[in-house]
Amino acid sequence: MALLGRQLAPNAGERLSRAAPRRMAPRQHSPARRAPRAGYRAGRKPRRARAPIGAGERRELVRNRLIESRLTPNAISLTGLLLNIVAAVLVWERLFFLGGVAFIVGSIMDTLDGRYSRMSGKGTPFGAFLDSTLDRIEEGIVLTSVAGYFALTGNQVAAAAVVVAVLASLMVSYTRARAEALGVECKVGIATRPVRVVILSIGLVFARGASLGDFQLLEPAVYVLAALSLVTVGQRIWHVRRELLAAT
Repeated sequence: MALLGRQLAPNAGERLSRAAPRRMAPRQHSPARRAPRAGYRAGRKPRRARAPIGAGERRELVRNRLIESRLTPNAISLTGLLLNIVAAVLVWERLFFLGGVAFIVGSIMDTLDGRYSRMSGKGTPFGAFLDSTLDRIEEGIVLTSVAGYFALTGNQVAAAAVVVAVLASLMVSYTRARAEALGVECKVGIATRPVRVVILSIGLVFARGASLGDFQLLEPAVYVLAALSLVTVGQRIWHVRRELLAAT
């Protein structure tokens, strides 16, 4: 029996060793992956957030793009002429508010063409000549339409005031041009072109009160425009005389 126990003992130990669970080697975990950032795409680098553009940089960007474009000062001047012709037609049709808006936008174009010419360096001597010529034409076209309206309504005094305003405004421009030809700078006077544009714009927009009340400002605006233009002509004549006498 002892011999049999000795023979069975090794077999039992072998069975016990086989039945024992095997110890698994610890797994080697890979390093943790970072979560992708917002806006990240596979195969591309994340974009950097752009800094906000200031007002000065925005104006500079618009300025550079305008200069690089095909826009010319003459195109702006011709656009102003077209808008003033539209304004004259609207006034003739007695659509004064719309005519006033077209006249304001066209007058703004007249002021922008000179600034754009200096800013972009695209100005030419002919462009400066064309700009001055079209300014006189545009103002005359709109005032002629206003004079026609007063003539058709039988208001002869207002129609005559418009004629005086047209002649005086032309003389305001002529006195400056003639003075500069003599070497005298002549920008004095009350009714310069911007002032005349404001007066006529107010008269057109509020010709019939613009639904704000029972009043009409077109006729008073014409009288003010004619009077101030005559005063301005006198101021420039006096200024040129004084400058020439001081130079001699």
